[in-house]
Amino acid sequence: MIGQLLTIVLAPLAASIVVGLFGKQVGRAGAHWLTCGAVGLSFVLSLLVFRAIVLGDTPPVEHTLYTWLDSGALRFEIGFLVDQLTATMMVVVTFVSWMVHIYTIGYMHDDPGYQRFFSYISLFTFSMLMLVMANNFLQLFFGWEAVGLVSYLLIGFWFQRDSAIFANMKAFLVNRVGDLGFLLGIAAVLTYFGSLDYETVFTLAPSLADRTMTVVAGQPWSVLTVICLLLFVGAMGKSAQVPLHVWLPDSMEGPTPISALIHAATMVTAGIFMVARMSPLFELSATALSVVLVIGALTAFFMGLLGLVQHDIKRVVAYSTLSQLGYMTVALGASAYAAAIFHLATHAFFKALLFLAAGSVIIGMHHQQDMRQMGHLRRYMPITWIPSLIGTLALIGFPGFAGFYSKDAIIEAVHASTLPGHGIAYAAVLSGVFITSLYSFRLYFLVFHGKERFDHHTRDHLHESPAVVWLPLVALAVPSIVSGALLIAPMLFGDYFGEAIFVSPEHDVLGEMAHHFHGWLAFALHGFTQLPFLLALAGFIVAWLLYLVRPELPARITTACGPLYRLLVAKYGFDAFNEHVLAAGSRLLGRTLWQAGDRILLDGVLIDGSAGFVARTAALLRRMQSGYLYHYAFAMILGLLALLGYFVHG
Repeated sequence: MIGQLLTIVLAPLAASIVVGLFGKQVGRAGAHWLTCGAVGLSFVLSLLVFRAIVLGDTPPVEHTLYTWLDSGALRFEIGFLVDQLTATMMVVVTFVSWMVHIYTIGYMHDDPGYQRFFSYISLFTFSMLMLVMANNFLQLFFGWEAVGLVSYLLIGFWFQRDSAIFANMKAFLVNRVGDLGFLLGIAAVLTYFGSLDYETVFTLAPSLADRTMTVVAGQPWSVLTVICLLLFVGAMGKSAQVPLHVWLPDSMEGPTPISALIHAATMVTAGIFMVARMSPLFELSATALSVVLVIGALTAFFMGLLGLVQHDIKRVVAYSTLSQLGYMTVALGASAYAAAIFHLATHAFFKALLFLAAGSVIIGMHHQQDMRQMGHLRRYMPITWIPSLIGTLALIGFPGFAGFYSKDAIIEAVHASTLPGHGIAYAAVLSGVFITSLYSFRLYFLVFHGKERFDHHTRDHLHESPAVVWLPLVALAVPSIVSGALLIAPMLFGDYFGEAIFVSPEHDVLGEMAHHFHGWLAFALHGFTQLPFLLALAGFIVAWLLYLVRPELPARITTACGPLYRLLVAKYGFDAFNEHVLAAGSRLLGRTLWQAGDRILLDGVLIDGSAGFVARTAALLRRMQSGYLYHYAFAMILGLLALLGYFVHG
């Protein structure tokens, strides 16, 4: 199996290198055939690994490939840990990536950077696979930083645009904040455990449960709490949790395939995966779990509200992603790690579907992204319309669709939790159901129903996207419907994850829920009688009234709720604070240090000052060198008299 694992990881890397270095030689067709073939191969082999480990009797694989650094007692290695959790992530990452690669053939058909784009997305697939297959923190950090780097390159892919450069720099800097915490957490792991190997760390973790450290004088902190919180700061950056969420909406400046691959289905879920992988550590810190729970709840609720005031079709889906990542984080905080991964998997399918459908609409609308300039597109783009409806129903959690099973499981898990903050979290995720339904059907109605709001030129050229674009939509629509029903029983209430995820008995909310589970069909039928379905139905009705029956009402509501609307449009002031306080303050500090430190101290005092002192001293000494012998004799006599006087008086 080691050969299979190496092929899964290295095939996308090899394709990326060949296409990146020899793009002109392989041509446009060669670029997409090589990368699509490599990622397709990785997907097929990942399915075989999934079948062997999850569906078969093959035990989890832990294998060290080579030692990267050996220094005294420290040994840093590169290797694989492929268990049920890893195998699931491998299938999700490679399948979504493969669909995005195929979709890109049509979407980027006329782009001059065609080969470069395929090289980047294939490199991203390699980086993400290295992250999820790691068996130690060193390799995890390598994959963590690699996906961040490729994300930077892809967000700024159209580097001629100032907005794209601003967006990729913003994403890079915000993630550096999170990654600093992540790196400190890894350093703390190395300090207290003496190893970066997962198995070693997880085995020793219970022995450090009562150990404390001093963060603030006089206030002892649990070592494991500090480690978990630092690691979670990294997850907040990658998985865009409040307040480190600000980069993700602006990342929509990148091409739409990137929005689907990186910012909906894979990279932004890296933080969710990491916390689930670290469950043996987080389960030993109720404080860390409560922080995770509350942060996720705030993200789920408040980021969903921002989706209500966006007009750019991709930004609505982006804020939806932020909100759904909040749901996953809430599940992690409630110790329902399996539910978080379950929602990660289902969300990857239907959110990638929604992003790719949005890209299909953008192609048809000649790169118009404002939903106010659309309407009644189901008449012109019927194939895009149907997958969009499927993705929307999955997103709002309509009973029977994939998102229903995973989202309702999270809501019930939070309701069953007893951790501090669970009440706030439950109210947030429950309210989020109504908000999700409202902004989702707002998008759906504005784009595909109602009156046409585009000009005659657009109408004359409006048509369905080519097959290479809509075929991935159909492929993603299938798991958006069936994956929830297929996975809920084994993944949530069975032994699907084995020992890959650890849950303390006192935190086992899914175990409590298992007593009331009677199969996927009964779960779906029961869902029609529950509050989440009624809230989703209410969101649908309100969106139908506001955007189809009485389309003049939103403008009136906006006027009546002026301050609240302006607050939402301003994104709660996060961007303004970051730009005018943090960024401006940093620039002011830099200028001050440059003026006081560089120009005055370094240049003025140390460099120019010392040079001037030497020059003035030399000028003074030159006056003493007259060249006349009697001057030197006179100076010698004066010196001799001074020495005689010193010794006589001494």
